[in-house]
Amino acid sequence: MPGTGDSSGLSARERAALVIDGGSLEPWDLDVVSDDPLGFTDVKPYRERLEEATARTGLGESVLTGRATLDGRPLVVVASEFGFLGGSIGIATGERIARAFERALAERLPLVALPASGGSRMQEGTLAVVQMAKLAAAARRLRDGGLPYVVVLGHPTTGGVLASWGSLGTVTAALRGALLGFAGPRVVELLRGAPLAPGVQTAETLLANGLIDGALSPGEVRAWVARVLAVAAPSAELGSGAMSLRGSMPPPEGHSSRSPAAHDAWASLAYARDRRRPGAAAVLRALAADVTELRGRGPDDPACLIALARVAGHPAVVVAQRRGADGAPQAVGPAGYRTARRAMALAAELRLPLVTIVDTPGAELSEEAEHGGVAAEIAGCLADLSALPVPTLALLLGEGGSGGALALLAVDRVVCAEHASLGVIAPEGASAILYRDLHHAAELAAAQGGASWQLLEEGIADVVVPEPRPAHEEPDAFLARVGAVLERELGALLARPSAERLAARRARWRSAGERSV
Repeated sequence: MPGTGDSSGLSARERAALVIDGGSLEPWDLDVVSDDPLGFTDVKPYRERLEEATARTGLGESVLTGRATLDGRPLVVVASEFGFLGGSIGIATGERIARAFERALAERLPLVALPASGGSRMQEGTLAVVQMAKLAAAARRLRDGGLPYVVVLGHPTTGGVLASWGSLGTVTAALRGALLGFAGPRVVELLRGAPLAPGVQTAETLLANGLIDGALSPGEVRAWVARVLAVAAPSAELGSGAMSLRGSMPPPEGHSSRSPAAHDAWASLAYARDRRRPGAAAVLRALAADVTELRGRGPDDPACLIALARVAGHPAVVVAQRRGADGAPQAVGPAGYRTARRAMALAAELRLPLVTIVDTPGAELSEEAEHGGVAAEIAGCLADLSALPVPTLALLLGEGGSGGALALLAVDRVVCAEHASLGVIAPEGASAILYRDLHHAAELAAAQGGASWQLLEEGIADVVVPEPRPAHEEPDAFLARVGAVLERELGALLARPSAERLAARRARWRSAGERSV
């Protein structure tokens, strides 16, 4: 039984009104209406059904398209009319939607779709089902053009709509309780001889499996879409020319630039691991606005968060390795790295900078992680970062454990907290390998060269954010310093010509370690 997401009773105009400013809709293609290509008749002729649907809904088709605004921001809207033959997609419906995608691309406007449909229109046969290919291609062309395509699935959305343009959003949410599935429950039960388990085809189930980015009440839709567009909507082309910056932020008045433990790598690592240390969530609360958390299009990993957000004033895609509820840094599994790769792809698509927050003891060590291909996913992250066309910046916030951390660090610029580190292996592990005990961990922490001041000296870090006192003792002041550095560094990256920035990235990582050869 549909819950609060039951939107099948909404008209297309009411569906559009969940998002757009009142009175702003300029409808398109109202003269594009269905014909009867097959001369289809069941209980009554198809033409008669079309006439009844038009009389009942006031629309000549099962979708309403047009130009509108959201908080004054222009956009294209596509809204299903479920009352018109169950929102089904026929030839004319597909043509209306395809034209909407094409006009959005031509006018450089984001497109917001609000589907609710039983799928392809049976009365138009094969000509109806091939609209799936037309509309999938149209959605792809819009996204290839760097324009946001935002989808909010209504109740129900099934069949050829969910299997084409309904599932191709840059970001996708659904109304709570909405029925979402390839085939409707009645068709599934009749064709397979048994129903699906209860709750399989719901918005909440898809969200729990990472397949959509949110489950919303109708009253939440407008704010969610506005937040997405505030970050993802088109902006000026990246890169116009500016010098990048290097060095540490000046320390606060009255403090030395180094705490007493600053050159004690073992003590510094203890600060990085401290459960009271501000993690990625604290960074985003303090320094980000318009945050929309996204999912990985598959199983979730609680150690990895991705989001659209304005970071220190700059629209960006964020990948963060987040701490657990108890404040402990978490190992990241293959699902987390796959999620990170979705964020990288979105950053490239939307022409937005990628900001990573690194704070992990390393990759997950388990049978499940090995079966899930954790090594291959880390490799994929490193390869994706090497070729990403947009500015990339990493904040090394805490412990950076080996390849599990480096997967998000091979970027244009690395900002490093004073009590953060990057190691080939935890010092305890190194001690166990070399000495078969844990007693040499402190000396090996220094020997590995992964403390912030060592990373700066080797050119692995570009900026060190000072901690006159450990971050957990003065979190607000620490985060303010981080914010100032991120604002400056992102601004410099955005202003730098793309070709120059990409060449510098290649040279940076190509030359890693050359001084020691």
